[in-house]
Amino acid sequence: MAERALAFVLHDVAPETWPDYEPLVRRLDAQRPVPITWLVVPDFHHRNPLARDPTFCRFLESRLQRGDELVLHGYSHTDSGPTPLTPRDWFMRRIFTHEGEFYALDEGEALARIEAGIALFRRLGWPLHGFVAPAWLMSAGTRAALSRTGLRYTSDPGHLFRLPDFEPIDAPGLVWSARSAWRRELSRQYCERLLARHRQAPLLRLGLHPVDMRHERSREWWFDALGRLLADGRLALTKHDWLQRQDRA
Repeated sequence: MAERALAFVLHDVAPETWPDYEPLVRRLDAQRPVPITWLVVPDFHHRNPLARDPTFCRFLESRLQRGDELVLHGYSHTDSGPTPLTPRDWFMRRIFTHEGEFYALDEGEALARIEAGIALFRRLGWPLHGFVAPAWLMSAGTRAALSRTGLRYTSDPGHLFRLPDFEPIDAPGLVWSARSAWRRELSRQYCERLLARHRQAPLLRLGLHPVDMRHERSREWWFDALGRLLADGRLALTKHDWLQRQDRA
């Protein structure tokens, strides 16, 4: 059987979301240690710039030393663009999510935000290989900007994309919508079906969000799913490490 891997990914990482994640991360470190891919937001909702929290920066530095990966996840993770003008744009930016920061940006604005994030990582001495847009929503301008950055990869819900050419790699992603009880139940059922359908997929991505951590059912499902995948023989890797292994294969 070909090697099968998993990536354990924490979205929306910022000083104010760390209290949501901390109990699970401490539990993983103690009981089920795996490398984690942290999707880091430089200035989450314009409330708490990462650069002004040296304690949290030192914590993320310590995760790098453990073998984790830090990924640039937008810049503010909030959509501050002009009012949507079409029904589709209204749905995507006001119903589907209010956090599609890169959904409507032109190439110049997208490049400016991505380069600001790259510069922050550089100042902090953090290696950077990937960018993930909030809610995975990218305008054509964002895609054009990413091709100019020198970053190695980006992603959407079902794929990794090698940059600069957006070469797609199948990588099914599991994610919950945990804001209500009925959403949590549907998410559980959906993710269980994905696990069964993609049992032989070379890479599965487990994509956690802070709200998942606020509900016992979703929090415990993620911990249990990780255990099942490890017991089934999957190797836990960061996304960058997995791509490097593909290059060497």
